[in-house]
Amino acid sequence: MKRMISIGLLLLGLFVQEAAAQRKKPSGRKPNIILIYADDLGVGEVGAYGQQKIATPHLDKLAAQGMKFSNFYTSTPVCAPARCMLMTGRHGGHSYIRGNYEMGGFADSLEGGQMPLPENTLTIARMLKSAGYKTGAIGKWGLGMHYNTGNPNDQGFDYFYGYYDQKQSHNFYPSHLWENGRYDTLRNPPMYVHTPLQPASATDKDFGQFTGKEYAIDKMTGKALEFINKSGDQPFFLYLPYTLPHVSLQAPDSAVQAYVGKFNEQPYYGNNGYAAAKYPLSTYAAMITYLDSQVGIVMDAIRKAGLDEETVVLFSSDNGATFNGGVQAAFFNSAAGLRGLKMDLYEGGIREPLIVRWPGKIPAGSTSGLISVQYDLLATFAEMAGIAAPENDGISLLPEMKGNSRQTARREYLYFEYPEKGGQLAIRMGKWKAVKTGLKQDVTRPWELYDLDADPAEQHNVAAAHPDLIPRFDAIVKKEHRPAHIREWEFLDVKWPKDTK
Repeated sequence: MKRMISIGLLLLGLFVQEAAAQRKKPSGRKPNIILIYADDLGVGEVGAYGQQKIATPHLDKLAAQGMKFSNFYTSTPVCAPARCMLMTGRHGGHSYIRGNYEMGGFADSLEGGQMPLPENTLTIARMLKSAGYKTGAIGKWGLGMHYNTGNPNDQGFDYFYGYYDQKQSHNFYPSHLWENGRYDTLRNPPMYVHTPLQPASATDKDFGQFTGKEYAIDKMTGKALEFINKSGDQPFFLYLPYTLPHVSLQAPDSAVQAYVGKFNEQPYYGNNGYAAAKYPLSTYAAMITYLDSQVGIVMDAIRKAGLDEETVVLFSSDNGATFNGGVQAAFFNSAAGLRGLKMDLYEGGIREPLIVRWPGKIPAGSTSGLISVQYDLLATFAEMAGIAAPENDGISLLPEMKGNSRQTARREYLYFEYPEKGGQLAIRMGKWKAVKTGLKQDVTRPWELYDLDADPAEQHNVAAAHPDLIPRFDAIVKKEHRPAHIREWEFLDVKWPKDTK
């Protein structure tokens, strides 16, 4: 009798487990989507893309378990517009936000954010929310404050935690972060990170003024784990725009000490903006490794929640490595030998990693050379969710990700338009890369032309040898450019009245 009861309990237990599994993974469930978005990470700063001095074991593992894209671009080479174009699926000639338009100041009392998205913008979050997704954004927003039209909670996100204002995110030990429009006070002293030190008199205490008790990244990851664990049976979209490795150079001491002694380095005293750092090379490396560790924490949470096979995880960055704040991009080969950095439309400013993992759907250890861009992700996520994509400038990369290259939509070119740093244009068309710079000074500047197959570092301008291509580039600009809505961003079709001063 006891044996029969034991067998019955065992069978009941198995039935309950099977029923729970069926509830957990219903047939036809839409996949969860997690987009981890770095800040100012160069294409060469991940081991899977050739980095030699900085450890990124979790990202390397992610690439080994999924697909790595080798010809992937951000939509534009600086923070706020890159995030706008990512969220809206628009390129630089169509995007509402095209540059970093700063509002307010650095002090808490002056926090004003950047130019906000207009009301009812069609974002990835709004699109996926309409398809039944729970949506969350945790990290740096940069597209408006909680009190204006750019509020992420009014742009499709059920939940937001982090920085609204990019200026505030210059400090990794802030006085506060934001949670759905409410202050989350952190146990950090007020500090102004753009305070340089005097090299002749700087002490360890002076360098130490730029640290605190609560590191913003840890708070973000904690909220991300809460979001994942509370997702239930509803599919979710989690956007994780971490602020690493954007300067200031700030990282927990234990992370920095793991690199101290490995590099021949001198202190950075803050003379080129942002916080001073006693060990700038070690701190920068530590910031990237710390970012990598957050990827590991998130992946472990997905596995423990039993969501591994039904979750697509993507990793990329908003633009190339920075040129200031004590960062030494050349030392780390941050641009992987490519020309340019952040704010450049040369390859080093816009070429980015894209790693995608989806067990059972995306072939492990695969690489794609498809020429693709972040404004493709809106259409990609629409196909993942099984819905029609709204009007956008991209294509779905899902067939490519699944190894079905023949089903991937074909296009002639990628278009880039950037009004800052003098006004720039770029077009990628097969092996050809056309670039124009300095257009605010002279809108008639000629095209530079590079054969990226033969010259990936864009060192040899071959425009004179291919005059037949120039009219094609001119026609593309005419087709793709729409006048900007503010004067500062319009540098091609200038219809604004000239100054009368």
